[in-house]
Amino acid sequence: MFNTPEQFSSAAKANFEAQVSLFNSLFGKAFESVEKVVDLNLNVAKASLEDTSIAARQLLSAKDPQEFFSLTAAQAQPTAAKAIAYGRHLAGIVTAAQAELSRVTEEQIAETGRKVSALVDDVSKNAPAGSENVVAMFKTALGNANAGYEQFTKTAKQAAEVMEANMNSAVTQFSQAAEKTAGRTRK
Repeated sequence: MFNTPEQFSSAAKANFEAQVSLFNSLFGKAFESVEKVVDLNLNVAKASLEDTSIAARQLLSAKDPQEFFSLTAAQAQPTAAKAIAYGRHLAGIVTAAQAELSRVTEEQIAETGRKVSALVDDVSKNAPAGSENVVAMFKTALGNANAGYEQFTKTAKQAAEVMEANMNSAVTQFSQAAEKTAGRTRK
């Protein structure tokens, strides 16, 4: 004997467990990324404090305005290089986090889609006569939802790629501007 309510109950329970697993995984990955950003910021703050202290001592030891401005110009390039390195490192963390979150989400949604499709196929095989139109409509709705998700995924990936390209472009432009400025101050 075929028992549809039990199948749906079992499927609902499995789906709920899969969603809990997905959220746990996503939050874990997000927390790891936040932890990396906090660690990066702490290291940068510590290094910045040390560099500022050294720079201040050098500037205070300047004997005349020419030496003061010369020291200021000499400190600009290393500071810009460190800012660029920070931007690249931060972009790397964000890109890796986005890729990992997308991968985990895609895997989970694909698995859930397979389970739902299998359940629909199983139920449709045992559906009472005359319910073919309802089953066909449900399968069409499921197919449309999957197509919508695939389009959303493609759009999200494209947006992430554009954001990464823009960040890389900004870092490159900043780097070029810093090199030009450093070149002018050396002359």
